Amino acid sequence: MKPIALIAGILGIVVAALAAYLSLWPVPVQAVAWAAPAAPGYVGPHAANTRLANLTLIALGSESGPEHVVLGRDGKLYAAVASGKVLRMNPDGSTQEVFADTGGRVLGFDFDAAGNLIAADAIKGLLSVAPDGKVTLLTDQVGADPIRYADAVVVARNGRIYFSDASRRFAPARWGGTFEAAVLDILEQSATSRILEYDPATRATRVVVTGLSFGNGVALSSDEQSLFVAETGRYRVWKVAVAAKDLDVSRGGAQASVLLDNLPGYPDNLMRGADGRIWLGFSGPRSEKVDAMAGKPFLRELTLRLPRALWPLPKPYGHVIAFEESGRIVADLQDPSGSYPQTTGVTETADRLFIQNLHLKVLGWKPK
Repeated sequence: MKPIALIAGILGIVVAALAAYLSLWPVPVQAVAWAAPAAPGYVGPHAANTRLANLTLIALGSESGPEHVVLGRDGKLYAAVASGKVLRMNPDGSTQEVFADTGGRVLGFDFDAAGNLIAADAIKGLLSVAPDGKVTLLTDQVGADPIRYADAVVVARNGRIYFSDASRRFAPARWGGTFEAAVLDILEQSATSRILEYDPATRATRVVVTGLSFGNGVALSSDEQSLFVAETGRYRVWKVAVAAKDLDVSRGGAQASVLLDNLPGYPDNLMRGADGRIWLGFSGPRSEKVDAMAGKPFLRELTLRLPRALWPLPKPYGHVIAFEESGRIVADLQDPSGSYPQTTGVTETADRLFIQNLHLKVLGWKPK
């Protein structure tokens, strides 16, 4: 065989093998087609700005990813970090200490009337952490069905606890961590996420609403008759009646409606602020490539056969907003430079806005 023919033959085999790999190699997702709305871009109330730039930074030492931060009744800041610990510190970042270590990954938490820290742990389930740091499991299943990805939580005045189970398909404990499992769930778009209610009086867990594409942040309305729910995978925020029972939003119904739609990024945590505001963080801006593949499930599956460096992940961009219960946007803060990216939420105190993030070794804040 002539050298040129030999080289051509080898190249043909390599190309055929690569094509077979990209077409046939097993991937964990079973992608579902959906209709992504055309991205509006940074216009209107979300017009590009630099109001989130130049944050003051609090170093967290060896810890990273203050995904959720709450100001406790003791005046201390509590921050859930990637190691599974919950840190406690003064608002200026001094006197940092480990308040608790769940051995999992707390993504959201709130305090109940007794002062217990109620945590949504993506690995362990719904936990209660006593003031002395003792960790107790409240629930990790609904009937016989495991809670795979506890994500965000809010405690009502009547003691009932509402929290998101972000994916029934991809548990972080099995799929490489919270970020990796979230990427798989959002690429798949099977919309298996749900919002759950746990009643401490009866120790019963029930489904409030299901059919969400990576249901994430949760917040209660001022009258506590409704829940606001961030649906990360489809760029929107829902308003859902707390009285709903196993409501599938994909089938419609009077007890659920979309409050904010076609947002410019992936909505994450929701937290009540002052004067009726609800703060929302975007973990990243939307990707034109991801939206273009919405109706092409095969391409999304093919993406996972590529090296991770080629995945269509959001670019670094800082962005948080505040809205009223009516849905009116009242604040929009951005950092297009991406120097403080993956802004998962905002903790508002009397004089500061603390900006949560997914992976950094610092916690940023700005004066109000």
